[in-house]
Amino acid sequence: MELVRFIFWTGIKTLGIMLLGLLAAKAISALRVGGAPSQRGCRLVVRALLYAVVLALVILGARQIGNEVAAENYARASARDLGQRQLVNAYRNASRAVELRPDVLRYWQMLASAKFAQQQYASVVADLPAFLALGGGRLEEDDGYRLAACYYLLGQYAKVPPITQAMIRENRHHAAPYVLEGFTYLSQKRYEDAQRVFFAVLQMFPTQPEAVEGLAHSHFLSGNRAAAQAVLKETARFPFPLEARQRFEALKALYAQ
Repeated sequence: MELVRFIFWTGIKTLGIMLLGLLAAKAISALRVGGAPSQRGCRLVVRALLYAVVLALVILGARQIGNEVAAENYARASARDLGQRQLVNAYRNASRAVELRPDVLRYWQMLASAKFAQQQYASVVADLPAFLALGGGRLEEDDGYRLAACYYLLGQYAKVPPITQAMIRENRHHAAPYVLEGFTYLSQKRYEDAQRVFFAVLQMFPTQPEAVEGLAHSHFLSGNRAAAQAVLKETARFPFPLEARQRFEALKALYAQ
């Protein structure tokens, strides 16, 4: 859908520039250059200048459209590279798209995705002013979560809950912000807060494996091994995937030591 919209508006702009150029050239050619020789020479100079101005405007418009097309191609190449885990190319192409069109939010989003994949967390955080400026002072959900995850991975734990809580207020049925906030509290050794958040997730999403692990581990780290084991035993009532069950068994063995 985004590609169709881009092609449509690029086509409209191209046709508009062509039409305006033709109309302007026709209007200039219709200017009379008769009269006295001195006046005629002046009018010819004016007409030549007008033609030059129109040509310059057409060139500028064509250059702008060229930059738009090139930036879109770079962004799509970056998305393809990212999907194929060609991270260096993904970063390079996304950077080029932003250089050509720094006023387009989705190109910054593609660049942030490439940076995050390369673990350039500090660089993602440094781009926050651009996201706020282009987003009218607000972050889209994916951008907010990526930023919060960067703060978490950088060890700047105090900056995570304000973002995750704002996301939860916007969409309380999205599990990821809860889980990230819970693990943030776990890293801060705020075990009761972590348990509260993980329990809230599991009330809505009983088969959220990361929340189960987080809840169990928060009990274990707080010294309550029995509660940690009880959390894992409770998972038998729900249809978890095999990989999650294997992780639960490994935790059970750890807590039984």
